[in-house]
Amino acid sequence: MAQIRPGIADKRRSFQQLHESGCFVIPNPWDIGSALYLQELGFSALATTSSGFAWSQGRADGSMSRDEVLEHLSTLVAATDLPINADFESGFAPDAAGVAESVRLAVQTGVAGLSIEDSTGDAARPLRALDDAVARIRAARSAIDRAGGDVLLVGRAECFIVGHPDLDETIARLKAYANAGADCLYAPGIRTREQIAAVVAAVAPKPVNLLVGTASELTMRDIAGLGVRRVSVGGALARAAWAGMMNAARTIVEQGRFDGFAGAAPHGELNALFRAEGG
Repeated sequence: MAQIRPGIADKRRSFQQLHESGCFVIPNPWDIGSALYLQELGFSALATTSSGFAWSQGRADGSMSRDEVLEHLSTLVAATDLPINADFESGFAPDAAGVAESVRLAVQTGVAGLSIEDSTGDAARPLRALDDAVARIRAARSAIDRAGGDVLLVGRAECFIVGHPDLDETIARLKAYANAGADCLYAPGIRTREQIAAVVAAVAPKPVNLLVGTASELTMRDIAGLGVRRVSVGGALARAAWAGMMNAARTIVEQGRFDGFAGAAPHGELNALFRAEGG
């Protein structure tokens, strides 16, 4: 008898529950294969990565269109049994009304959560004015509520990763996004225990997402002890996969050797994994 797969409402309900207590990792696959492997490992939810997806298409991070991202979201939602949180960048629109329309379309893909960030992509003006950023979060909140209200909204303050590592401004932005309707708050780039604890305290009782995209001395026990609710890795898994391929290919072209294949995943193991996932 075929196993009954969870529906969209089930995924969204379980995703909300994950944010109520404890601390969980929400790793970031970039295609169906990586998503299915992470599901097989037993993770409870997944998040997309704008960078990992773009690289898999031979593109730079931030260059994918809204339609391409929406198709990617639909593909991952359909392929997996886990809730999917969308890295929805800045909402693929120049104004709040456009963000609302983009979010409406994202909700239709079946995602359980999505994030809206406040960066502009403009090196001369990397962060949106706070009133503009808040309006965009409010628009996203309204679009989600009109669609039923069961998709979790993440507000992202990008200060630290756009070259403006001001903790006070980061916290002020996160609090404003929480007041505008964000369910979960996220400040990629904070790393120290003091920074993390300050962010968690500032937006409590709302949950905080922590990015761990590089080697860190912090363990999951440490992070949970700081009050973080969920941990994502951004494009780090994709970069790790690229590193393995790049190292193996460079060894061939530069040294005429094939040592880079040592430790490669066995053909049979991969076939068995995807044969089982594909039924």
